Amino acid sequence: MRGRWCHDCGQSADDHKRSILHLGWEAIEGLLHLDGRLARTLPDLFFRPGRLARDYMEGRIARHVPPFRLFLAALVIFILAAEVAAHHYTLDQERQKEAKAAALATPAGRAAEAAKIRNEAAASRTEDLREAATDHAEDLKDKDEKPGKVEARYQRQLAKTEARYAEALAHADRVAQGLPEPPKPPSATENWRKVAQRRAAENPEYYWTVLFGWGHRLAWVLLPAVGLMLAAVYRNKPQIFLYDHLTVAMQLMAFIFLISAPAFLMSSPWIFYWLAAALLWTPVNLFQTLRGGYGSSVVGAAVKTAIVWVANLVIFCVLTFALSMWSLAQLA
Repeated sequence: MRGRWCHDCGQSADDHKRSILHLGWEAIEGLLHLDGRLARTLPDLFFRPGRLARDYMEGRIARHVPPFRLFLAALVIFILAAEVAAHHYTLDQERQKEAKAAALATPAGRAAEAAKIRNEAAASRTEDLREAATDHAEDLKDKDEKPGKVEARYQRQLAKTEARYAEALAHADRVAQGLPEPPKPPSATENWRKVAQRRAAENPEYYWTVLFGWGHRLAWVLLPAVGLMLAAVYRNKPQIFLYDHLTVAMQLMAFIFLISAPAFLMSSPWIFYWLAAALLWTPVNLFQTLRGGYGSSVVGAAVKTAIVWVANLVIFCVLTFALSMWSLAQLA
């Protein structure tokens, strides 16, 4: 030994005796490959993203968490927070079902539930009739509409409204008497989506399991999409390679995951304020990243921020919709 290190292999003189808390942190660090650099990387990620992007692109990562490790750690945190929120949602749904079942086990509870169903049905019927009458009056004023067709359409709307109201009243009567709902025959017009939605409502825990089973794949699709968008808006800079765009995309995705994760653990109305702040902060962070990382002018960074931000939102919405439909398809 020479000092704290072996002169031959470089091993530390540490005897590796640790407390349980220290061992727990080392286990997390070993899993995610994080170390003290995280405390230096996070402030730059949130408040100086342009400098962090420039360091990543120029290879100065000794003081930072490598971009892929940062992206992976943020993704794990995001998924864990989302799964915790889904678990609590499922438990709340189960408690509500149990409370409703306990209330319906008593005559007073059944009477209260039946009255609630009748009141909601009456309010819905009144609203539907009002909208139908308004549409009927406007259609009659339209010179391109034939009065006979307008009247026939109005009568069909009235018939559908009254049928829904009668069905709701019958349902309220069955609830008041404690009778089970009659089995609903399969409809020839009921498509797979309606069937899957009904099954998801009956077993939400399984639906969330399927959704999260595919959800993490969404991030791996968004990552190259954001990288290609950055490459497209900076195609006039051949000195910046696709790898550089991907490292910046990893930084951006890590920021989005980390700023979105707390929303899953909040309750109303705080979640609304947090998401509103996140929606404002994210394009600002993107602007700072493009301004400092790529050296764009203020106008150029603002234009490119708008392009990348809008395109990213569109891609995210499309992929989220496709993911929800795919998850429903697994239940059909």
